[in-house]
Amino acid sequence: MPEGTGGTPPRTLAEALRTQGDGSLVALLRARPDLLNPVPSDLSQLATRAGTRASVVRALERLDRFTLQTAEALAVATEPAPYDTLRALLTGDEGDPEIEAALPRAVETLRDRALIWGADDRLRLVRTARELLAPSPTHPSPTGLGPTVAEATAGMSPGRLQEILTAAGLPSTHDPVSAVASLTALFTDRTRMAALLDTAPVEALSVLDRLVWGPPYGEVTSSPTPPVQWLRDRGLLLPATTRTVVLPREAALHLRAGRAHRTPEPVAPAIAPRASDASAGARPQVVDNTAAGQAYTALATIEELAKDWNEGGPNVLRAGGLSVRDLKRTATALDVTEPVAAFWVELAYAAGLLAADGETDERYAPTPAYDDWQELPAPEQWARLATAWLTATRTAGLVGSQDSKGRTLAALGPDLDRGAAPEVRRRILDLLATLPEGTAPDPESLLGRLRWERPLRGASGTGRHDDLRARLAAWTLNEAEMLGITGRGALASHARALLAPDAMDAPAATDVVRASGDPAGTDVARTPAELAGAGARAARALAPLLPEPLDHVLLQADLTAVAPGPLLRPLAELLAIAADVESKGGATVYRFTPGSVRRALDAGQSASDLHDFLRNHSRTPVPQPLAYLIDDVARKHGHLRVGAASAYVRCDDEAVLDEILADKRSQGLRLRRLAPTVLAGHADAVTLLDGLRVMGFAPAAESAEGDVMITRAHAHRTPPRTAPAPVPDGPPTPDTALLGAAVKAIRAGDLAATVVHKPVPEPSGSGSAALASAAAASRNGALPRTTSAETLATVQAAAMTGSAVWIGYVNAEGAASQRVIAPVRVEGGYVTGYDHTADEVRTYPLHRITGVAELADDPA
Repeated sequence: MPEGTGGTPPRTLAEALRTQGDGSLVALLRARPDLLNPVPSDLSQLATRAGTRASVVRALERLDRFTLQTAEALAVATEPAPYDTLRALLTGDEGDPEIEAALPRAVETLRDRALIWGADDRLRLVRTARELLAPSPTHPSPTGLGPTVAEATAGMSPGRLQEILTAAGLPSTHDPVSAVASLTALFTDRTRMAALLDTAPVEALSVLDRLVWGPPYGEVTSSPTPPVQWLRDRGLLLPATTRTVVLPREAALHLRAGRAHRTPEPVAPAIAPRASDASAGARPQVVDNTAAGQAYTALATIEELAKDWNEGGPNVLRAGGLSVRDLKRTATALDVTEPVAAFWVELAYAAGLLAADGETDERYAPTPAYDDWQELPAPEQWARLATAWLTATRTAGLVGSQDSKGRTLAALGPDLDRGAAPEVRRRILDLLATLPEGTAPDPESLLGRLRWERPLRGASGTGRHDDLRARLAAWTLNEAEMLGITGRGALASHARALLAPDAMDAPAATDVVRASGDPAGTDVARTPAELAGAGARAARALAPLLPEPLDHVLLQADLTAVAPGPLLRPLAELLAIAADVESKGGATVYRFTPGSVRRALDAGQSASDLHDFLRNHSRTPVPQPLAYLIDDVARKHGHLRVGAASAYVRCDDEAVLDEILADKRSQGLRLRRLAPTVLAGHADAVTLLDGLRVMGFAPAAESAEGDVMITRAHAHRTPPRTAPAPVPDGPPTPDTALLGAAVKAIRAGDLAATVVHKPVPEPSGSGSAALASAAAASRNGALPRTTSAETLATVQAAAMTGSAVWIGYVNAEGAASQRVIAPVRVEGGYVTGYDHTADEVRTYPLHRITGVAELADDPA
């Protein structure tokens, strides 16, 4: 049990913290990292900061339901409360083995987080937490209990109190204090209270039944009904206002059989398997194969998105983000719904593969990191996407909804960061890892578990639970399926490798609940190196599940080519130019058309190049119709030449030009013959090319020198961009090194602030009045003030004896502080010594030391 100085119970939270070891302080700062910014100067400042409203609210929000119920029960108990009283409030008169088993862990969690302090026989809730959780007329208790008899009768006339005592069958008293004590004793005495209620009318008991579990307040008229009047006469209903009454806490607890909560929840609810998996889950191999297929689809979708934006994507809105029209167009290009398209766009952005180019007419485009990403093996590509998704705070599910000001949230726009998203994602996956392999969870049971772990997160002021965390959980399940982290709702083996702690195997990730009840992995931040290591393990686990890229296709007589799996990059790129994708799936079907063949010729391929390409990469003979198509398009390709005159058409075959002029579709091009082999037009060269192709010709663009121009897609890239940094939900969890250094600094500062030092003796005789004043200030705890000679003599003596002294010091900026130092050398107007406050060796100019005093106890 914690004790204060000299074996006495601690009187304050600061005194309680001083009795704890460094390990307890490290645990406190890890659980409540907001206390570290900036590092407290001593334990008193740490205790003060731990009691501020913002910090206490944040700490309460990170409690599980039963630990929070424990704090709520302590808030309605008389302070200080013995452990047995707290246990009785949670277990009731009949007791509950599950609650009794879980209660020590809950109390320890509250104590570790500095929400309660004191020994088990004197438990105290931090004052701010009591104010937040204790009942009041404006803020009902979560327990549904009302004020005590003493609180409800404050201000009541002595005569009225005596009337209540008489009606309740109690003897009269001589003062209000004893009257309140007598009534309280009646309500807390089970036997006498039961006898009183046995005399109550049935209707009066019905009134109590409606108030017993809260809210404890009810409205009354100026002429209450007889049952209500019976209750008022005996103090079972006490006036709260002129028109409302309240059920006193002691009476409510009797009616509840001593329980503070109607339904205590000491054990986290179990996660049930999905109804279809209740009898037998999917085979793990089926889950892994399904997830691997989705992982491959995810990579293909990101590549297709980058290809669609390769020459410069949509413009950036003035307020940031994609317009609704551009999102619809992107969804059509990817053949997905708009919410799904928003997810892929946000994922590529979070991974640093897409960004705004920063030009005057700003557009989105792939980044140079995308080109590097393309060169990675497929498993490593997926690992990059998965780790980016796992840590990103941007939430694609919010796209299309409205913010608090009624503005629609756009994909890639601002205000999409939700700090709770990474925590929810990681926790969802950790919970999936606790299920047997191949088992998918029931979504409702999963949401129930999340609400038990963080009951206050997202709770609104109206008492209605905001569904942000529930929506985040639903989005996480859908996104994990699309990304290939889950298959058929169950966690895949490569995702278990992604979650597994370093230096551990993937199955070890199933043990994700600590003894303290805090979800593992939820509050402990992973460093970039740890994330990279987890991604590498996941990539190795995924590699055997992904199909090897193929170097061949199957050509068919209907001018199609079937790719039975993923293709090597050079083959896929050239095939994407020479043919159009007709269908996707396990096998991709490409169709050759005159337009696609012409596109390949425009890109610099010749007919012989295409024949050789198909012959070398087809497992079936090149069909004759396809060979004819290539030769026919190539024969016409470049027969017509289009250049800039404003634009002209030239052809050695006059009959072809005659045919163009005779075609009614050429009227819009406003062509006229300049020579037997040359036509001129008012349209620009690009429009003229498109118009002739619509008419069925295969013209080629011509340069100013008369050469055929080869048209290739111009890849537009942004300047180097970094991926968007996650916006954390509160301060990040500090690492072990920072925590250790912070605890040392706090201990040293506390030593300097609380150490007992010898008072500076007052000068004898008619000495300086200033020195007398300084001595008095030293006795009152102010900075010591001594003469330069006394300062020098004291520090020299301390250096010789190796003892520590207490000094006052003013730095170059004029800031005064007090320090405990152990001098080791005094020379040249400087004193060098170990500073216990800063936990390092420092050198101080003697002229900046205001004074020095010996310590009563040497801290060294």
